[in-house]
Amino acid sequence: MRFEHERLWRAGNRKLAERIDHVAKTKGDSLGYDIFSFAENGQERFIELKTTRYGSLTPFFASRNEVKISEVHEDDYQLYRLFQFSKQPQLFVLNGSLRHTCILEPNQFAATPRNQDS
Repeated sequence: MRFEHERLWRAGNRKLAERIDHVAKTKGDSLGYDIFSFAENGQERFIELKTTRYGSLTPFFASRNEVKISEVHEDDYQLYRLFQFSKQPQLFVLNGSLRHTCILEPNQFAATPRNQDS
């Protein structure tokens, strides 16, 4: 949140900086992104934050909804990858669909018991 606020503040967009919303806290964790922000030109930005204390290429979990939202808002979606969080935090950004910026591997299945009345 602070990074986004400072980014817009430095760009001279103080009004937009004040409109940034940490939606994961204010609206819940089911939207497929954590932060609603803006580009310097006012275009909406949907930001998902993934943090690790390990290296930059450490795998992370992405929900089905996060992948879907990254596709629906491909031009406006960004994943902020914060790594080495415990020692010397660093950040890089992946722009667009997670299907295009990451190698996605299925990790879990939703299993529903079949009807046993046969």
